[in-house]
Amino acid sequence: MVLDTSAFVAGFDPFTIREEQIAPPMVEEEVKRNAMTLLRFSMAIENGRLKIFAPSMQFMEAVRACATSVGDSFFLSETDMQVLALALETKDRGDSPQIVTDDYSIQNVATKMGLGFVSLATFGIKRVLSWIRYCPACHKTYPANFKATECTVCGTTLKRKPQRTQKR
Repeated sequence: MVLDTSAFVAGFDPFTIREEQIAPPMVEEEVKRNAMTLLRFSMAIENGRLKIFAPSMQFMEAVRACATSVGDSFFLSETDMQVLALALETKDRGDSPQIVTDDYSIQNVATKMGLGFVSLATFGIKRVLSWIRYCPACHKTYPANFKATECTVCGTTLKRKPQRTQKR
């Protein structure tokens, strides 16, 4: 199991699961914001239930490319990218990782990459979403990886919406 910060925030208890549990280093930085979450995280590491691994750069690059292709790259933090890369690296070694997360962007990219996920506090996504960015004022559309945050025609802040869906 590859654990995202949202797993700990949702109350995931590492001591109730027998499977190997891993997380990238940046998850620890995010759980420090909540004392109870940090306590649960720290106890899991101290007792050997949770191991911390940094993903290899080649898997980080693969995740970035996939996230860009579906339009989620702007909505994934570096921690989210590490979670996905760690799961992809685990899969590459022949394992069948499950990402524990309630983050829809992580779930979307995971589904696109053929990675499994388990959500705790939400229902999880039902289909892969491909995004486009658009101007709500003049309705001009942009590709999902368009870097600017404002419309080039009228200057309005861009939003995103699903372009097409594929069944999960």
